[in-house]
Amino acid sequence: MRAGDPAQPPRAGHRRPSRGGLRCRSPLNRRHPRLRSPAWSAAPGPGRPPSTSSTTTRSGGRRCTGTTALFERLCLEAFQSGLSWITILRKRPAFRSAFAGFAIDAVAEFGPDDEARLMADAGIVRNRAKIAAAIRNARTAQQQPEGLSELLWSFAPTGPRTRPATVDDVPATSAESVAMARELKRRGFVFVGPTTAYALMQATGMVDDHVASCFRASP
Repeated sequence: MRAGDPAQPPRAGHRRPSRGGLRCRSPLNRRHPRLRSPAWSAAPGPGRPPSTSSTTTRSGGRRCTGTTALFERLCLEAFQSGLSWITILRKRPAFRSAFAGFAIDAVAEFGPDDEARLMADAGIVRNRAKIAAAIRNARTAQQQPEGLSELLWSFAPTGPRTRPATVDDVPATSAESVAMARELKRRGFVFVGPTTAYALMQATGMVDDHVASCFRASP
């Protein structure tokens, strides 16, 4: 294009590179922890594909209890670390199949052959450390006298909370998630830091951080 010519609009299907020649990154990534959990994916919005909204409006951010259900969320949040949540949502059926429906007693019995099987399963996230963490966490969960569900829910905040006006107002961690991560680590759980713990709290309804304009926001 010659100097002085008007700027040409980008061709259909062509992405204009961002500064430095790098393509813009999706908002659903590790640089934006507030947008990672299913509670955040639940409401339609810019940058979120329709499949994300239709999937997570059925479960994201709703109250979730029970040992198996909480163990599944705990595992998926750990696997999601560093990845977009939509990736985990799309792989969720494969995860359930690969991890015996996230039944704690079954996963706790996984051995080297199972780890090799999981590493060869293209349907899930094949990260050796995260796979080992899921198995270790199952064995640790078995040892909790109050049960995993009661343990995790003991960190749910109580009392009124100020609803965030925008996504930028939502924290990535909280005092409760820091306390949860610290206690889980003390008990032998791994791959559950404060940010992952807070995403777990969002996903299971322990905290309701839907923005004020979201149709899922509680009165």
